[in-house]
Amino acid sequence: MTDKQLAFPIDDINRHAVALFSAGRFAEALSMVTPLLEDDALPAGARADALNIAGACCFALQRHTDAEHHWRRCLRIKPGYAEVYGSLGMLLRSLGRLSAAKAMYRQLVALQPAHADARNHLGAVLYGLGYKEEAEASYREALVLRPGYAEAHYNRGIVLHELGRLHEAEAAFRHAVPGLPGHAEVHNNLGNVLTEQGRFAEADAAYREALAIRPHYPEALNNLGGVLKATFRLAEAELAFRLALAIRADYAEAHLNLGTVLADLERLPEAEAAYREAISHRPDYAEAHYNLGVTMGRREQLFEAEMAYREAIRLRPDLVHAYNNLGCVLRRLDRLTAAVEAFRHALRMCPDLAEAHYNLGAALAQLMQLSEAENAYRRALALRADYGDARFGLAVLLLGMGRFEEGWRLYECRYEQRAFVHYRTASMLGCPQWQGGPLDGKSLLVWQEDGLGDMIQFSRYFALLKAQGASHITFACAPSLHRLMGRVDGVDAVLDHDTARAHPAAYDCWTSLLSAPLHLRTSVDTIPRPVRLTAEPSLIDRWRSLLDALPPGRKIGLVWKGNANHHNDANRSIPSLAILAPLWSVPGVSFVSLQKGQGEEEARHPPAGQPLLDVGSRVTDFADSAAIIAQLDLVIAVDTSTAHLAASLGTPCWVMLPEKDIDWRWMHERSDSPWYPHTLRLFRRAPGEDWSMPVERVRQACLERFADADRAPT
Repeated sequence: MTDKQLAFPIDDINRHAVALFSAGRFAEALSMVTPLLEDDALPAGARADALNIAGACCFALQRHTDAEHHWRRCLRIKPGYAEVYGSLGMLLRSLGRLSAAKAMYRQLVALQPAHADARNHLGAVLYGLGYKEEAEASYREALVLRPGYAEAHYNRGIVLHELGRLHEAEAAFRHAVPGLPGHAEVHNNLGNVLTEQGRFAEADAAYREALAIRPHYPEALNNLGGVLKATFRLAEAELAFRLALAIRADYAEAHLNLGTVLADLERLPEAEAAYREAISHRPDYAEAHYNLGVTMGRREQLFEAEMAYREAIRLRPDLVHAYNNLGCVLRRLDRLTAAVEAFRHALRMCPDLAEAHYNLGAALAQLMQLSEAENAYRRALALRADYGDARFGLAVLLLGMGRFEEGWRLYECRYEQRAFVHYRTASMLGCPQWQGGPLDGKSLLVWQEDGLGDMIQFSRYFALLKAQGASHITFACAPSLHRLMGRVDGVDAVLDHDTARAHPAAYDCWTSLLSAPLHLRTSVDTIPRPVRLTAEPSLIDRWRSLLDALPPGRKIGLVWKGNANHHNDANRSIPSLAILAPLWSVPGVSFVSLQKGQGEEEARHPPAGQPLLDVGSRVTDFADSAAIIAQLDLVIAVDTSTAHLAASLGTPCWVMLPEKDIDWRWMHERSDSPWYPHTLRLFRRAPGEDWSMPVERVRQACLERFADADRAPT
C-alpha cells in the first residue's frame, strides 16, 4: 500500500478526532488518535498532526506531562510546526516554567514574524520573568502588527505603569477600553495610573466605571477608597473600604487603608483594631506594623509603638521611616542614646531625609551635644529651607547658647508655622506687624501670644519701645496680668484680647514682646535690666496680716508645679510637695505656698511635718501674688511665671531646673541668669539625678544663706 493510499484514512481519523475535541469529547478524541502515535510507518505529517491532537487532548484532560511529551515528539518529527510551539508555550507558561515557555514563543515568532498573538504571549512571559523593558517591546511589536489588539494594549499598559511611564500607560489603557468593554480590570488599572498622577476626579470616575461593570470588585472599591481619602472625603472612603471588606474579609490592604482613614478621623482605637486585623491576615505586612506603630505612638502607648516599629523593620529593613519614627518613640521614652542611633541608621539609609536630621538634632540637644545638634539642624535646613520645626529648633538652640543675633532672627519663624498660635495672629489683627521701623508718633499694640512668665520677663522692653517714639502703647494680655502690667513704665493701656481686637483702626502696628529683642538688637551683653515691678501698697496691706501671723523668722515662698498644659510640664514640675520635705529642716524659716492650679490641694492639706501657709489658692491675679512676694525673704520655685515675678520685684528667687528640655532662657551650665543678674539663682538637675538632689542643694544653700540672720539677701 502506498503512502498516498494510507493518507486518506489517517487524515479522516485526524479530522474526526478534531471534531470530537471541538465538541469537548477529549477522551474519545485521544482514544481515536492513540493507535497512530507509535506507528512509524505513517507519513510524518499525519503522525505529527496526531501527536498535536493528542497533546491538546491531554492538556484539556489536565494530563500535562503527557501533553508536553506528545507536543515535543511532534516537533521532533516536524520542527516547523508553528501551532505546536504556541501550544507548548501556553502549557509551559501555565506550569510556571517561564524560561522554557519563552524559548517556545521566540521560536514561534521566528517561524511566523507576523503572528501578533505570539508576540503578545512572549511579552507576558518576559514580564513574568521580570524583563519589563523587553516585555514592553514585545507588546509594542504585537501592536504594530495589529493596532487594535486590545489585550496587547492592556498588557503593555501594566508594564508601562510599573516602569513609571504613566502617560504612556494611561494611553495604553484607554486604547484597550473599546476592545475590552466588559473588562473591569482595564478601568481599575487606568484609575491607578490617574491616581499616581494626582488626577483624582478622573481616577474616581475610572474606578466607578470598573464597579459598574463588576459591582463586587474589592480591589476597585479599595482603590476608590484611596482616592476618596486623598480628596478628604473620609466618610465615603471609610464606606468604600468597608464594602471591600464585606466582599473579602481577609483583604489585608483594605484593613490597612481603613485604619488610615480611622486615624485621620481621630478614631484611634478603631484604627488600631483595623491594623491588627490586617496583620492577622498577613503577619508579614510591614506597612501594617508601621502604621500600628504610628497609632500607638499617638495613643501614648509608647512601648507598643516601639515593638510595632521594630517588627516593621524586621520585616522590611529598608523601611527608613520606621527607623526615624522608632527614634522619635525612643526619645519620648528618654532613651536618647538609642534614639540617636535610630536616627543615624535612618540617615545611613537615606542621607537626605530632612526629618531624621531634625530629630537627630533635637535628641542631641537633649544630650547637651550642642555643636552636633546645631550641625544636624543646619543639615535639615539645607535639605529643606522652609522646614519650620528645624528652624525653630535651631533658634532655641542658639538662644540657649547666647548666640542671640541669629537666634532672634530665626525665632521669628514661629509666625510661619501653622501649629503655633503665633501663625494666626497676623490674620486676626487688622494692622501690620511691626518689623523694626521707626515708631515715631505711632500707636503700637503689643499682643500677648506667649506665656505669663514670658510677658513678665520681656516687660522690660515696654520702656524701650516707648523710647523709640511710640505715642501710645496698648498691651493686650490675659486678665490675670492687667493690674500688674498697668503699673509698668511704657504701658499706656492694658486690655483683654477681645477688646483690643475689636478696634483695629486704633493701632498703627502690632508686635509681640518676644520680637522686641530682634528689632532692638539685643545681645547677651546688652540685655536690658529687668523691669522693676512694684506691688500696690493697698494690696501689701491686705496680705500683711496673714503673713505676719507666721512665726518670727524668714518667710520663703514655694512653687513646685507649673501649668499642666505646658509642653514640658512633666519634666519641669516636681511630682509632689513631699519631695520638698528636707527644706523643713532649715531652722527659723516658715514656708508660704504660692501654688496656683495643680498642686493647690497639696498646699491646703500638706503632708504631716510640713506646715505650710497656703496663700496661692486665695490670690486672684499677679498683682495679689506680687503683694505677697514683696513681703517674702526668698522664693524657691520650679521654672514658672512666679520666678520671673519674684526676680522682677527684687525678691531673691532660686529656680530648680529639670534634667532635660530646659528652656532656652536659662542658657547652659550657668547658675545665674543674665536676664536677672542680681536676684536669681539656678539649681540644675544633673543627668541621672532625681529631684531629691537639687532639693538637697537648695536646703544646703538655705542653711548657708540664713546662717547669719544679719546677712543681706543675695
